[in-house]
Amino acid sequence: MSDAFITNGQIIDPANNINEVGDLFIADSKIAQVGDKEKFLESHTADVYDATGLTVVPGLIDMHVHLREPGFEHKETIATGTAAAAAGGFTSVACMANTSPVIDTPEKIEQIYDIARETAQTNVFPFGSITKDLAGNELTDMRGMHSVGAVGFSDDGVTVMNSALMREALALSAELGFPIMVHCEEHNLNADAVMNLGETSRKLGLIGSPNAAEDIIVARDIMLAELTGGHLHVLHVSTAGAVDLIRQGKNRGVHLTAEACPHHWILTDTEVEKQGTNAKMHPPLRTQTDIDAIIEGLSDGTIDAIATDHAPHAPSEKALGMLDAPNGITGLETCLPLVFTYLVQPGHLTLSEAIAKMTSIPANILGIDRGTLSVGAVGDVTVIDVNAVNEVDVQKSCSKSQNTPFAEWELKGWKAITLREGKKI
Repeated sequence: MSDAFITNGQIIDPANNINEVGDLFIADSKIAQVGDKEKFLESHTADVYDATGLTVVPGLIDMHVHLREPGFEHKETIATGTAAAAAGGFTSVACMANTSPVIDTPEKIEQIYDIARETAQTNVFPFGSITKDLAGNELTDMRGMHSVGAVGFSDDGVTVMNSALMREALALSAELGFPIMVHCEEHNLNADAVMNLGETSRKLGLIGSPNAAEDIIVARDIMLAELTGGHLHVLHVSTAGAVDLIRQGKNRGVHLTAEACPHHWILTDTEVEKQGTNAKMHPPLRTQTDIDAIIEGLSDGTIDAIATDHAPHAPSEKALGMLDAPNGITGLETCLPLVFTYLVQPGHLTLSEAIAKMTSIPANILGIDRGTLSVGAVGDVTVIDVNAVNEVDVQKSCSKSQNTPFAEWELKGWKAITLREGKKI
């Protein structure tokens, strides 16, 4: 059990519509009260943190990370990935199932929880895969995995191309109340693609993936969610068309949520020419038109959450070149300042709106008891210095990998303190 007293901070708790200067008390690992410091300290031995000039928010939640363990420990482990999460201000992460072996049975869900209990700095909530071994041929035991703690299901990295299987998965979602997290790419349209299809891909002579590859599957899965009543969550939205389809689906009352990642609302596909494989991911970086649409979607609530799609790879793998290097970039340690610098400072989101997309909203999507500073809630807290300006230094990363396009970028609004259940991590 950990006790903590955070004094004189700007407390922002979107779930409770709080945005005011005050003191926050954590007792026995739970949010206890806002009140008088001396009265609290009479009966508690607490760690005291002066948050004058700082912002105090619920512990940040990243609902889309790849921790790589088991099977790819040369890229990342649950220990190193959650260390990077804590360094970035995250107290909870939800990890994808595309490990080796794939997380596709109840026993493997339990294994992730076991490893996390032993090695993780943050809370870890695992996803199970939708199909066995991510092969797209047969559904997993989603009922069994949900019963032992899977917070949702995803074949992230590949699309479930069989529409009948996706319909069945969404029907189970409607029955049991978990989200189906979909990676939307029509693989027959993006075979061998390494970047966005457009002027830059043609200039570089590289195979590109058209926006239609994403839009077609987003449209299909929204229709299947509408048919079944299941909860569809669209991962890493990257196209203007997908934003529009999601907006239309929500207007029709489809049980539909979506997320966007910083790289998809900051970088265009021209970054590939500058940074090579550190700008290679699927879905790929798109155009300024797509960036503008994603920012509008974040602003108007079409896109519910902000996630990182933290995808660490060893330097030797990213050195293989655009044709052979794996997709993805790291994101846990840069997300918060990227959100502040590129969404909050320009006025696209208020700080409270941005924090909601990284706390209470992902908690509600995943059905986890996090993301709020309500009395009695778990004492997960992030303290932010919105005035701190630092350069991204990959050499100081807590992750095993350093594959980021944001190296040496000067950003504002960094994590100051991360507390999990009242204990500094």
